[in-house]
Amino acid sequence: MNSKELKKLLEDVKTGSVEVEQAYKEIKALPYEDLGFAKLDHHRTIRNGYPEVIYCEGKTNSQIVEIVQRLMQKNNNILATRASQEVYDAVCGVISEAEYHSEARIIVVRRRTVVLADRQIAVITAGTSDIPVAEEAAVTAEVLGNRVTRIYDVGVAGIHRLLSKMDIISEANVVIVVAGMEGALASVVGGLVDKPVIAVPTSVGYGASFGGLSALLTMLNSCASGIGVVNIDNGFGAGYLASNINKL
Repeated sequence: MNSKELKKLLEDVKTGSVEVEQAYKEIKALPYEDLGFAKLDHHRTIRNGYPEVIYCEGKTNSQIVEIVQRLMQKNNNILATRASQEVYDAVCGVISEAEYHSEARIIVVRRRTVVLADRQIAVITAGTSDIPVAEEAAVTAEVLGNRVTRIYDVGVAGIHRLLSKMDIISEANVVIVVAGMEGALASVVGGLVDKPVIAVPTSVGYGASFGGLSALLTMLNSCASGIGVVNIDNGFGAGYLASNINKL
C-alpha cells in the first residue's frame, strides 16, 4: 500500500463505500509483518515511497522465497539485491515473471508501473572491472523510476576517454562515479560538473588497495566539492540515493 492508496481507502471509509472492518483487514499488517526470521516493513512504501528491498546474502533460499511471496501479496514491486543464480531459480518457482540482472546480481519483479523521472542519472566507471557494482547502481536507479546513462571504462589512466563524454555527462542531473584501484576518477569528475556526485569505491585492485579501502579514503579526502561517498561496492546505496536526489 502506498500513500495514494491509503488516502483513497480512508476517503472510502469516510464516504461509507468501504466498511471499517474491511479497511481494518487491509491495513492490519501495517507497519510490519512478523515472519519470525524477518519483520517485513510494509509501511516503508508510505514513508519512503518504495517497498522494502530484499538483501539476499546471508538468507536461505526458503527465507527469500517466503519474503517475496509476502511482498507479492501486497502487489509491491520487488527488488532483491546480491542474488545468485540459485536464488533466482528458487524465486522463479513462485513467480515466473521475475527478471534477473546477472551482472548486477539483482532480481526484479514489476507489479506496478513506475513513471520515469524526466531528468537523467549518469553512471560512470573507471574500468571494466567496476561494471558489476555500477550495474547494481544503474539497475536500482532504473527500477526506482529513473532514466540512466551508462558510461563505462573512462578512468584516469586514459583521461581523454572521459573528456570525450563530457557533453553527455553534463546533461545528467546526478552523477554516480564507480572506481577501484586508487579511486581518483571521482575527484576528476567532481571538478568538471556542477551536479551532485556520488562516489562508489570498489574492491577492485591489487593488494595495497586493501579491498577498496584505498579508493574509499581517496574519495573521502577528495579536494573536489560536491562529492558524497557510499560504502565499498555499495552500488545499491548509490543508486537509491541518486534516485532520491533526482526526484527532488
